[in-house]
Amino acid sequence: MSKSQSTGSNNRLVAESLDCVRGERTLFRNLNFTLEPGQAGLLTGPNGVGKSSLLRLLAGLLEPVAGICNAPETKALCDDRLALDEHLPLEQALGFWAKLDGKDRAATAGAMERAGLSHLAEVPVRYFSTGQRQRARLARTYLADAKLWLLDEPANGLDTASVEQLGRVLQSHLDHDGIILAASHIPLPIAFDCTLALEPLEELEAYS
Repeated sequence: MSKSQSTGSNNRLVAESLDCVRGERTLFRNLNFTLEPGQAGLLTGPNGVGKSSLLRLLAGLLEPVAGICNAPETKALCDDRLALDEHLPLEQALGFWAKLDGKDRAATAGAMERAGLSHLAEVPVRYFSTGQRQRARLARTYLADAKLWLLDEPANGLDTASVEQLGRVLQSHLDHDGIILAASHIPLPIAFDCTLALEPLEELEAYS
């Protein structure tokens, strides 16, 4: 099948016969799944199997070598990239993205509140702890107000209370017909509608 990717007005996340290659090595072949509005999928598999690559592919940052991906027009990827100016206070760092997205200060404040970071609004991001930096990544995701959330280990570095708060925000997103695909080795406190288990190929092979 020829390479194709559509991100128009589709409200579902649909992958058909996806093949992914990184560094001339095939990570997965013929991947198929569908997530409807209000549904969450859990992405599992050992390290190096292609979970992060799949999330980046669905975010539009990589292209499949074959297959079709139809995704909602608005999507947000939360991974290990902070994507915030660490020299700025959190509110200003998030405010940069808010302006690009056409959002106001209230949206920034709301994202910080959902991430449990309102009390750190005036603190430069470079002073944040590991858990606080992770919550800042999540705040950036919340601020985007996207239909599709692609989450790569969203609970990394979070304490129990923060994981519970994350679960409440994820559930609210689903209750408002959002879609979530998450890769997480830490159990997340939401009910997943499906599990997408990536298995390593018997031998990583050159794509042909």
